[in-house]
Amino acid sequence: MVEASQMGRAGRYQQQPTGYRAFIPEPLPPEPPIDLTGELQHWLSQADRALGRLDGSIQTLPHPDLFVAMYVRKEAVLSSQIEGTQSSLQDLLAAEASIFAPERPKDVDEVVNYVRAMK
Repeated sequence: MVEASQMGRAGRYQQQPTGYRAFIPEPLPPEPPIDLTGELQHWLSQADRALGRLDGSIQTLPHPDLFVAMYVRKEAVLSSQIEGTQSSLQDLLAAEASIFAPERPKDVDEVVNYVRAMK
């Protein structure tokens, strides 16, 4: 744990009157300035390029909202699986289409709730 008196480049933890510690960030821009050369520049360039490809892909889709909707559902399935649910993307889509199969996992309702929460 970081003590209340310790400071770092990003900020410091400060004890609050209620007993909690709060992170207080340093003002921007940082001193000394961030060095955006070398390996960091390479990784920022890779991330920028990937975002450009994603943006280009969405521009060519006839209905980009459908792409995003499927991505939200995939994220809901993966997030719920981290918590131990036994539901797949196919189970979720079947539940949303009101196709009730007897072998459908009971956990699919939890994934449906994840999707609703993300909306």
